[in-house]
Order: sequence, then structure tokens, then C-alpha cells
Amino acid sequence: MHRRHFLATAAARAAATALLPGCDDAPRTLQGGFAGIDMERGHALRDRLKKGAWPEPSVVRRAQVIIAGGGVAGLAAARSLRLAGVDDFALLELEDTAGGNSRGGAVEGIRCPLGAHYLPVPGDDAREVQDLLEELGLRQRVAGRWQYDERHLCHSPQERLFLHGEWQDGLLPLQGVPDTTVAQYRRFSQAVDTAAQAARFRMPMLRTLGPGKPLAPSHLALDALPFAAWLQQQGFDDAYLLWYLDYCCRDDYGAGMARVSAWAGIHYFASRHGFHAPGDAPDEPRESVLTWPEGNGWLTQRLAAPLRDDAQGGGQLRTATSVLRIAEGRHGVEVDAFNHATDSVERWQAPRCVVALPVLLAARVVQNPPAFLAEAARRLHSAPWLVANLHLASPLTDRPGAAPAWDNVLYADPNPGGLGYVNAGHQRLDTRASLAGPTVLTYYQALGDVADGRQQLATAPWQRWADVALAALAVPHPDLRQRTTRVEITRYGHAMAIPTPGLLGFFSQIGLQRPTVKRKQLSNAERAPWIPTPATARLAFAHSDWSGYSVFEEAFTRGHGAGLVAAG
Repeated sequence: MHRRHFLATAAARAAATALLPGCDDAPRTLQGGFAGIDMERGHALRDRLKKGAWPEPSVVRRAQVIIAGGGVAGLAAARSLRLAGVDDFALLELEDTAGGNSRGGAVEGIRCPLGAHYLPVPGDDAREVQDLLEELGLRQRVAGRWQYDERHLCHSPQERLFLHGEWQDGLLPLQGVPDTTVAQYRRFSQAVDTAAQAARFRMPMLRTLGPGKPLAPSHLALDALPFAAWLQQQGFDDAYLLWYLDYCCRDDYGAGMARVSAWAGIHYFASRHGFHAPGDAPDEPRESVLTWPEGNGWLTQRLAAPLRDDAQGGGQLRTATSVLRIAEGRHGVEVDAFNHATDSVERWQAPRCVVALPVLLAARVVQNPPAFLAEAARRLHSAPWLVANLHLASPLTDRPGAAPAWDNVLYADPNPGGLGYVNAGHQRLDTRASLAGPTVLTYYQALGDVADGRQQLATAPWQRWADVALAALAVPHPDLRQRTTRVEITRYGHAMAIPTPGLLGFFSQIGLQRPTVKRKQLSNAERAPWIPTPATARLAFAHSDWSGYSVFEEAFTRGHGAGLVAAG
């Protein structure tokens, strides 16, 4: 028996006593606030860029490479440079910690995600991600086969859905659904298989790109229309199926099936684990995910550690530093950046620069932006996102049905864009502690379909977001308010790109010129495949935006490729 399944069995046995209602039912005074992302700092940068005026630089610094942006792509570029033997670089990051939308944090000492919270076990198309996991000791070859450290794989039970007043295993609605629903599940599963047979879906998607390798006609056809329109054309109209597909789109892309392309809707399943109708045998290795109490912050913290200014790091990471201007010249690149700690402007000079910024911001700070960057900024739309971390002093009373899981979703969540919650305590090795002790529930809300979602994020107080999260989760957990002691809200005004119709076709034509790069090695000394990278003579662009949607595999692979280009 796998240890993950042993933990699940132990948890089920312990639940009968550990989840009894507590004695202290009096509502607590709720503490909380905003955490993780300084929206005011970002807005101050935006306003300063609009005015186009800032103080003269107080100091000039030089390096071989400048990396603008410390999200996953920027951190991957830094690792790629180090693997290529380049240590003379600086990474400039707006926030106080690196990691982008994959940061981690803690509430009352309990680690929790501030953004992305898992990484699916990567397939062979994600060679660079596999290499990172080997370097971190999460993946190793045993008796000729690759194995993952089970301590870092999501413990069972992994997912459950609150439907018709009870919890069920898994997220696909099954409890009490009619035979006509199951029939549509099976037909959609066949449709995904048919699309994958017509042209392969790969993760990361950039593996489908290359010189003289145009996108498959079937992919272009799917990219041309919204997912909702394609589903209607194919006769998919079951309410349960449509809810599930819309949930999946909001979960990965920040917006529902009416906004994302049909290609994106199919890609969600075909590039990873497929779609399993009732009775289908799932491919367990492809279904597995890596996760940690702090989510993907576990990964970004380890990517940033060698760059910190301490005894273990090289000092390349410069946080609380807003990039104001990137100017490419014949003989090098100038980067002006505002240091929030010293309240002064610094000028950086280097032969090359990796622009690991969101496309919209890159188009504002790059002087005389190349045509492909300006057009990408015009086409791209991003989704605002909210993360609410709820600290619970004691366990909740649970509704009937499936046992508490890592990922817990509400069918037809009453909160617009609500995606359910993950339990930060789920990965604890002590099952009694995970069930009986304090924990943090991380609730997600995608606001890509809310017309004024970004404005609401910027102006509404933290209590408003705490109240709507608590109200939504009170449906399956009526004693939630009594157990919650603190709520911390993390806001992302531009969390992720939305893969709208036509975007894949546009991005598939950018960055296909093979550079004369010789250093293509991974940490295990294997040669990595060529990576399409948008670039000019001295600028290499790296961000998940260039793939049209935001997942770790896309950001990391693009960052790795841009680092190789900058290494020369």
C-alpha cells in the first residue's frame, strides 16, 4: 500500500472523533488584512510610468545580464544562466519576495499558498521542469524507472465536491446525476481523445512550435472560437458537464468557457491527464500532483535561495525594485529601476537583458518596443485573482459523504468566480494533527468574468473579501465563522493571461528564429531541446504570457530558454 493511501485510511478512521464539534461556539473577533502583494506599489509604478518622469539615477551598476522580473520565468532564467556558467547578473523584482503568482506565506505560523498551489507531475515534454525536480531531490531513477518522493505527492484523498448537500469523491459531478449526464461525459471523453489523435497537445505548448512547423489545422480551428461555442456546436448541453468544464477553465485560466478558446478548453485535458468518464481507468502517474503546505512557493523559495544576499546566496536578487525603463542600444542595454528601500533610481548597464515581465508591463517599460511586443500587449487580456487564507483554531464539523480532502470544491459556488479551497494541513505526516489541530484553508476566487473585478480588488476593504469567502464556505461548513480567527487576503490585479480565441495562432508565430546558442545543457548534463524565445538583438522575453496562459511549466520553460539566449 502506498503511504499516501495509508494516510487516507488513517484519516478516515480518525475523522470520527477528530471532527466532532468543538465546545467553544462563540463567534470570534475576526482579525486580518491584505498580505503578499503590494498593489499600491504596483499602482505607484503604473502612475510614474504614465507621467514618464522620475529622478536621475543616483548610481550606475553593471552586470553581464539583467533579469527584469522575479516570477517563475525570471527565477528560471537565473537558474539557466548559472547552469551556463554566468553568475554576473542581477534579478530585479518589484515585490519584497520573488515568486510571482507562485509565492508562499504563513498565517499564525502555518504555511499556506499565496497563489498557485500545485504542480502536476510533468511529462517528458517538460524536460526542463523534470530537471529542476531532479535537482531538488523530488525525482530519481530507481531500478531503471523514474520515481517521485511520495512525501511531496498529494496525499489521498485528493479532491472532493460538495453536491446536493453531501461531499463526493472527485470533482466531476456524479452523485445523483442522471444517465443522460453520464452519456455526455463519455461523449466528451471521446471528443478529447479524437482531438488529441488529430494533433498532439503538449505541455508546455511551446513544444508544438518551431521553424517550418506551423500549428496543426485542427488546433487553429479550435483556437478560432470560444470553448462554449464549440461545445454548443458539438451538442454538449448537460448542466453538470458544462459546470465542470467552466470550473476547469476558471481554475486554470482565470475566466470561464465563454471567454477562453476551444483549443484552451481541450488543451486543459489533452495535454495532461485526459478526461475520464465514469468507468474509465485513470492513468495514476498522469493524475498525480506535487504539492506543499505553501503551494508552489516551496519551489520558488528554492529557486530564489541561491540568489539571496546572504551566506548561502550570490546576492543577485534585488527585491523591492521597480523596473522603470529598458532601453536597448547598439552596444548594450540600460535598465532604470526604482529602489523602494533607498527611495532612489538606479541605472543598470549590461550587454543583454531578460525581460521576464508580464507582457502589458513589458510593453510600457521597453523603449521603442518591437512590433511583436506591442501587438501582444494589445491582444492579451489578463484575469484578476483573489486568494483568501483562513486560519482555523479548531477543526470544522463536516457534512456527510467523502472524507476531508486536499482540494474541496463547491458545486455552483454562490460567490462569483469561487473555486473552493485547499487545506494547508493536508500534507502533514501526522494525520491526527492534520485533523485535530489548527490549520489554514486557502480559498480561491477567479475574477476574469467579473466586469469590474479588478476595480473591486483595488478598492474593496479586506473585510468584504473575507465575508464573501466565509459566506460561501459556510454552506458545507456552518461552524466556519466560529472557528476562524484570522483572514489574510492576497490580491492579483493581473494574475494570469486568458487564452482567448485567436491568441494561440498569434503567439505561435513569435520567437521561432533559432539563435546561435551553444549552451543547452540541463543540470544533469543532458542537452535540452531548442526553446522558442521571443527576442531582439539584446533582449530575450520570458513569461508565461508568451504562451497565452499561466502555468508553471510554461513560465519555467520560457525562462530557461531566455536565460540560454542571454548567456550567448
